[in-house]
Amino acid sequence: MSEIEVLKIASRSEPKAVAGALATVIRKNKGVELQAIGAGAVNQAIKAIIISRGYLSPNGIDIVFAPSFTNVNIDGEERTAIRLVIETK
Repeated sequence: MSEIEVLKIASRSEPKAVAGALATVIRKNKGVELQAIGAGAVNQAIKAIIISRGYLSPNGIDIVFAPSFTNVNIDGEERTAIRLVIETK
């Protein structure tokens, strides 16, 4: 697998749009990482993962994800983000 692509999710991110991007990256690279800070962003990320399964399943692709924490630097301030690594099953 090539270097994993990171998609940053915000609380205002549209789940269907994120799901489409996620499905495209999964088809190409077999893995992707989503980063979300805050409950709203995590909610949108989880919705996108669920929707993307529907986009990928007709192609016989199933995905799994593993959540973890990661530290990110935003405007010089360190924040804790939820890291969701998604890979094909």
